[in-house]
Amino acid sequence: MGAATTRATRGRRGLPWLVVGLWVVLLAVAAPFAARLGDVQHDRATDYLPASADSTQVAELQDRLPGGETTELVLVYHRADGLTAADRATAAGQVAAVAHRHTLTGTPRGVPSADGTTLVYPVGSNEPGTDEKKRDAFVADVRRLAHGEGGLTVRAGGPAALATDASGVYASLGGPLLYTTVGVVAVLLVLIYRSPLLWLVPLTVAGLSDFLARAAAYGLNQAFGTTVSGQSAGIMTILVFGAGTDYALLLVARYREELRRHELPHDAMRAALRGCGPAVLASSGTVAAGLLCLLAADLNSSRGMGPLGTVGVLCALAAMLTLLPALLVLLGRRVFWPLVPAHGSTPVARRSLFAAMGSSAGRRPLTVLATGAALLGALALGTLSLPGTLKQLDTFVDRPDSVTAMETVAAAYPERSAQPIEVLTPAARADAALTAVRDTRGVADARRGRTGGGWTEITVTASAPPQSAAETATIEALRHRLPGSHVGGPSAQQLDLRDTDARDRTVVVPLVLLSVLLILAALLRSLVAPLVLVAAVVAVWGAALGLGGLVFGPLFGFHGTDPGLALLSFVFLVALGVDYGIFLMHRMREESLRGSEPAEAALTALRTTGGVIASAGLVLAATFAVLTNMGLVPLVELGFVIAAGVLLDTFLVRTYLVTSASVALGRRVWWPGRLSRAPSAAPRRVPEPVA
Repeated sequence: MGAATTRATRGRRGLPWLVVGLWVVLLAVAAPFAARLGDVQHDRATDYLPASADSTQVAELQDRLPGGETTELVLVYHRADGLTAADRATAAGQVAAVAHRHTLTGTPRGVPSADGTTLVYPVGSNEPGTDEKKRDAFVADVRRLAHGEGGLTVRAGGPAALATDASGVYASLGGPLLYTTVGVVAVLLVLIYRSPLLWLVPLTVAGLSDFLARAAAYGLNQAFGTTVSGQSAGIMTILVFGAGTDYALLLVARYREELRRHELPHDAMRAALRGCGPAVLASSGTVAAGLLCLLAADLNSSRGMGPLGTVGVLCALAAMLTLLPALLVLLGRRVFWPLVPAHGSTPVARRSLFAAMGSSAGRRPLTVLATGAALLGALALGTLSLPGTLKQLDTFVDRPDSVTAMETVAAAYPERSAQPIEVLTPAARADAALTAVRDTRGVADARRGRTGGGWTEITVTASAPPQSAAETATIEALRHRLPGSHVGGPSAQQLDLRDTDARDRTVVVPLVLLSVLLILAALLRSLVAPLVLVAAVVAVWGAALGLGGLVFGPLFGFHGTDPGLALLSFVFLVALGVDYGIFLMHRMREESLRGSEPAEAALTALRTTGGVIASAGLVLAATFAVLTNMGLVPLVELGFVIAAGVLLDTFLVRTYLVTSASVALGRRVWWPGRLSRAPSAAPRRVPEPVA
């Protein structure tokens, strides 16, 4: 018997080394694939457009026309007090230099403005094709060749210049976003753990799980053609660090607690995993299920974000439940220095902020619940102040040359749009289609373009400014008058994005709510508790959007709201916000099973998990707040709403509203489970508060 016990002990001690070894092998295998994720990351229009939209069909058909995709630029020459003859000669010479250096689709012809201040040269080339790096190099070279001096400004605008400037911002979602996220998480972990060593362990594990997630994302792309964009890859990294660190905080807190009860670290870790493992698994399950609901979206960018986000969360889960425990066991108690939890010791008794919060919620639960609900409702009224739909030229935080160029064109040519409308019509009906286009109200000009593969291209210039109500009416009229044809271009793309986002909300939101409710019901053995948690996170989502409405225009100076903000913020806030509810409710259920009365169980759960939830909420909010430092308005808006929602959820909803609702409902919170019918006969034990 003694020999068997010794072998079992040796086996337990050898298991952490085996786990670490398996991770070394796994990361070595994943390394070549993780390094290639950037090769399959694309930020072309078709990577964001709705899969079935008219504008998407136009973009795909244009790729198959002779010469392939056309890279379109607009060179804008401008002098505020009027162009001189020398300016026009300079413009003609520079455009000729561009034509000499690159193969263009036609001879560029200058279009002077009526007030004589501006001269525009449309420039197109098939050289770059669909290669984004070649497109960016082409735009950069044209900008180098076309430059102003002596008061003459020269800027490159048009779809290609806008796309190139956007790709520069997406490039910052790689290294800079990762470094910023790591730095923010590191600072918070140092403050939370107050240890010179402990913070390195979960941070290192999170970094390795991000590396593994990148390899898995590349595998998804190769196996299933999953769209990988700069936005989805960046958010995947944030999810890995945010959710992974949350799981680490919960595990480490429970491990510290168990180290006081168990002499050997591996016994303490086994008890910690038994205690918090179900909550962590359910937490990651809700996030994964919520994100996978995005597969039902028609928007390519949203549909691609679902699998990538899920991969990130699952890789973080695997690392935090295997590699992190192994490293902590191998490092032993000394990893907590200088606050080492000695076996048999008790935490230092001190006044707990969350005990005080719980006491106030427990004394007057209905008053606290009503006050909190009123506050969230008041904040939600801010959604009425959200600015209108974000226009393409307003998507940059710092206005690049391409935006300034298009604004100059819009001011100098008020009689015509600065962006073309592209029509793809069957070649057999091209002449009739061209006549119908020219007869459409709101069309200033229309000319026939390339023909190939049974389709003919017609480039249309509207008389109204881009993305105005009048131009939108023109696009809709063209679609109505040209059955069997496709109408696209930048403004049509934005229109399709708005309409598809509205459709996706009606499909994805119910799926997210249903999937989260099912997981919570299975974990908590209750229907009432899941409904309380879901109602809470939905209220948080509304309040966070309302906060956005109060600050986006007046404080940030944004001129619109991204159409996808409501859907993406809902998915993330519901899936991630339920995490903290799971941590709290799962501990509450544990205490109820041990025989605690409902009110006592709720307050004990808050006292023992409140600090962990607060720390996790701060980390998660901080990681998403990193997005507010990016250069694109949609990312800033998304980061702000999610960060604000997580903070509201952490410090108001979990600490006050869920606790007060649980106290007010009593045993009914566990209906129809057995805890709702009779007290448990299990012996009662009040757990020690986490230091």
